[in-house]
Amino acid sequence: MPAIAPPAGATLPDRPAHAPAPGASIPSHYRWCFGCGVDHPTGLHMQITARDGLRVTGAFTVTEHHQGAPGLAHGGLLTAAFDEVLGSLNWLLGDPVVTAQIQTDFRRPVPVGSTLIIDADVVGVHGRKVFTAAAGRLGSSDGLVAVTASALFIRVPIEHFMKHGNPEHIEQAIIDRASGGPAWRTGGHDVEVNP
Repeated sequence: MPAIAPPAGATLPDRPAHAPAPGASIPSHYRWCFGCGVDHPTGLHMQITARDGLRVTGAFTVTEHHQGAPGLAHGGLLTAAFDEVLGSLNWLLGDPVVTAQIQTDFRRPVPVGSTLIIDADVVGVHGRKVFTAAAGRLGSSDGLVAVTASALFIRVPIEHFMKHGNPEHIEQAIIDRASGGPAWRTGGHDVEVNP
């Protein structure tokens, strides 16, 4: 059972029809995102794939920019990688979310040059709360478990980001979406900006 576990009464919703198909790439939600953004020069550049049910798999290769101790991934940075993959589960649910709580358990070092494969699942939904869990393995989905995590996300309306975000960056995200970038789906309708 994950450390951040859903309460009694939590459910596992059906996967919406508009969710990315199993095997499809989960697109970057924002091109300057440290976790998945393609334009962030030293970001994680996470590659995330939708799986069956409410599951995704992310791959992250540790570079010299991601070190803590010499030659090893920084623990906080690994937590950021898990936050990104766990948060991407919400592409399967269709609503924007924010991280409320995350717990990361480190089992073994993750060396520079290694690839961490992170398999993540939605483990329950209760109202606006989305409970998730993941395991990160070295090199492949069959590799040694290096890190595990569980997290709680809160569903928020798109206005949350408009109210609290940087207006210039929000404007650029809207322009990006208008020229073909990914969009969140909520209630079966496209929205123009994605957190």
